[in-house]
Amino acid sequence: MKTPYYRTSLLSACVAGLLGLAPATLLAEPGGEISPLPAAQPLPGQGYPMELTQADLFRFQALPAYSEPAWVTELVEQGKLPPVTERLPREPLVFLESGMPDGVGIYGGVFRMVTGGRPEGWNYAAGKNSGWGGTEYTVAECLTRTGPLTSIRKEEQTPLPNLARSWEWSADGQQLTMHLIEGAKWSDGQPFGADDLLFLWEDNIMDPRVGAWASPGTYGEGTTLEKIDDSTLRWTFQDAFPTQYLYSMAFFRMCPGPAHVLKPLHPRYNDQATYSGYANALSPATLPVVTMGAWVPVSYTPDQMMVLRRNPYYWKVDEQGQQLPYLDELRFKLSTWTDREVQTVAGNADYANMENPSNYLESIRQSRQPDAKARLDFSPRILGWSLFLNLSEELGVSDDRERAIRQLNRELGFRQAVSHAIDRDALAQSMVRGPFGRPYAGGLYPEGVVDESSVAFYGYNPALARELLAALGLKDTDNNGILNFTSGPAQGRDLEITMVTPDGPGEKAMAEGLVSMFREVGIKLIPLPLQGAQVDAALGNGSFDLFIRRNDSEYIQPIQLAEALAPVHSKTPYWHKGTDEQPQQLLPFERELVNLINQFTNEPDLGKQLEILNRYNRVFTENLYHVGLVSMPGALILSKRLKNVPPGTPILSFQWAEDAIMRERVWVAPQDRLEELMPGKLPFVN
Repeated sequence: MKTPYYRTSLLSACVAGLLGLAPATLLAEPGGEISPLPAAQPLPGQGYPMELTQADLFRFQALPAYSEPAWVTELVEQGKLPPVTERLPREPLVFLESGMPDGVGIYGGVFRMVTGGRPEGWNYAAGKNSGWGGTEYTVAECLTRTGPLTSIRKEEQTPLPNLARSWEWSADGQQLTMHLIEGAKWSDGQPFGADDLLFLWEDNIMDPRVGAWASPGTYGEGTTLEKIDDSTLRWTFQDAFPTQYLYSMAFFRMCPGPAHVLKPLHPRYNDQATYSGYANALSPATLPVVTMGAWVPVSYTPDQMMVLRRNPYYWKVDEQGQQLPYLDELRFKLSTWTDREVQTVAGNADYANMENPSNYLESIRQSRQPDAKARLDFSPRILGWSLFLNLSEELGVSDDRERAIRQLNRELGFRQAVSHAIDRDALAQSMVRGPFGRPYAGGLYPEGVVDESSVAFYGYNPALARELLAALGLKDTDNNGILNFTSGPAQGRDLEITMVTPDGPGEKAMAEGLVSMFREVGIKLIPLPLQGAQVDAALGNGSFDLFIRRNDSEYIQPIQLAEALAPVHSKTPYWHKGTDEQPQQLLPFERELVNLINQFTNEPDLGKQLEILNRYNRVFTENLYHVGLVSMPGALILSKRLKNVPPGTPILSFQWAEDAIMRERVWVAPQDRLEELMPGKLPFVN
C-alpha cells in the first residue's frame, strides 16, 4: 500500500538544477511502498531473565563487620594496608542474597576473558577507551548504573544508584541534588568525592578542547553542575524533570577519572601541558591504574595479555560483609573478536558476547556436546546493521560529486529506492544459514521496547527502486548500466557512491551482496574498507557518502542515550552533524524527531514514554532516517564454572552484558578454580 509523505521543501526545489531533478518530481510525493515486516522465527535456546525489584538487588548500609580474603588480611597484619573497615565507605553498597542466582560467594579464583580491542589509554575522562570487550566497564564506575536493569521488572527499570547513592528533585523539577557515597576511596587509597565529578564536568565535558564522552548538550544546553559539599552535587537544568538524563549519567558519560591524578596533567592547571598530552598522558603502560572499579590493571603486554587484580579499596560488599569482588584476578587475552568467541566456546575463556553470526551454528553444535565447557543463552534480535546516508549538506564535502550525493541522500525518494533495492533475506543468509536473521527496517528494534505496528518497512522491490530513481531525474545516458546525473556540476557523471565498511564480520559479509544489489538498480557502490580510528575519523569529520555499521545500543533501549536519536544538538546524529561554520540544515521530519525526543526526555511516566517512542519510530522508519538491513540475535557464551550470572541476560540491552551480569558478584566453586598468573599481588601495596 502507499502512504502519504510531506512534499519536498522549497530549499529542495532550489537544488533541482544541481542534481538534474525534474521540478515536477520534486513537487510530487515520493512513491515508496510499505509492506508488513516479516514475522520473526523462534530462536534456539533463548533465555529468560530474572524479574527482581530494585530492593532485591542492593542497598547502601553499614554492616556490623566486614571481611576480606585471608591473604589480604596478612598484608594488613604486616602493616602494608589499612584494615578493611578503614578502606570501605561509611555505608558501602551491599549486594543482597535475594538478588543473587547462586547466593553469596566464596573468595578466590580467576575470570578469563578475550578481547579483540587494544587500550588507547586510561584517561577515559578525556575520551580514551581501555580496549573494549569488558575492560571499560572494569575501570570506569559512574554516577548511575543501568546494565543490571535487564534483571529488574519493567515497571522499575529506572537508573540504579552507584557512585551517586541517592538523589532528589526540586519542586519545580529544574534542580537535581545528588548524594555521593561518603568515605569511598580510589584504588590508590586517595579519597573520592565531589571534586572528582566537578573536574570531569568543568575541565573535560565543558572544555571544547577535550574529547570527553559527553558533551554540554548531553544534559541540555545551559545545564550547570555545582558542588554543595564533598559528597553532594547539584544539577540545574533549563527544563523541568529531565529524568532521562539519569540514564546518560551511566557508562561512559558521567564516569569520573581521579582528579588528583589528572589535574596536574591538564593545561588549565599546568602551563607546560598540552591538550593532546593530557588526553594521552595515561598510556596503556601507565600501571597500576587508579580506578573505582573492582579490579585494577597491573600488567599489560601489547598484543598478548592484560592482567587485573582485586582493588583493595573497592566500595561494594555482600550481605555477609565480604568486600567484593569474589574473584582475585581478571585477565584479558589480547586477540581478535572472532577468537574471543572461539576460545570461550572451547573452554579456554569464561565469558564472551557472541556477535559474529558466522560462528553461530558451530558454537551451538559444540555447546550441545556432553563434555561442553560453556553454555549459550540467545538474546532477542537486537544486533542490527544499517546503511547510514550522510545528510549533512556541506560538512566533509570536497567535490561536486560528493555534494550531489549529499543532496540525493536528503531526498526521501532516493532513500526509499535504496531500501527497495536491498534483498534483506539474502543478506541474512549470507551471514548465517537458518532462522537467525530477520529483515530490519531501521530505527528502534521491534524485539526491543516498541510495537511492530510502529515500523514502516520498505521491502525488496528493485523494479520500484528503478522507478523512484528515474523520478529523481537519474538516467543511464552512456549505456554502461550505471545511472548518470543529467544536469548540474555533476552532470554526466556515473552515480558512484562510496560506502565506508568497518572491519567487522557482519559488514564484510554484507558488503559484496549490497554491491550487486545496488548495481541491479543502476548504482555503483564502492566499499571503502576502514578500521578502528579510521572509521572514527571519517564519521567525526563527515567525510563519507554512506557507511554500513552495526547500530549502537540506543536503538535497543533508547532511554540510555536519547540525545543520539535525533539532531538535538550539532553533534548528533553522527550521519548529520554540523559545525558553527557548516550548521545542520534539518529536514522537516528531523524537526519532528527532535520534538518527540524532547518530549520523551522530559516525560517521567514510563507508559507515556513508550507511546512517544512508538510515534518516534513511525516517523523514523517512514522517512528512512537510516536504512535498516538485517537484525540478528546475539548469544551469551558462559563457562559453566561461573556462579551468580543472571539467567537470560541479553548480550546488549541497557548496557553490554559485561555490566549487566555484575562481574563483581561472580564466583567459582573451589574445585573449579584455575591457576592465577599473579597470585598474592595487590595493586599499590606489593
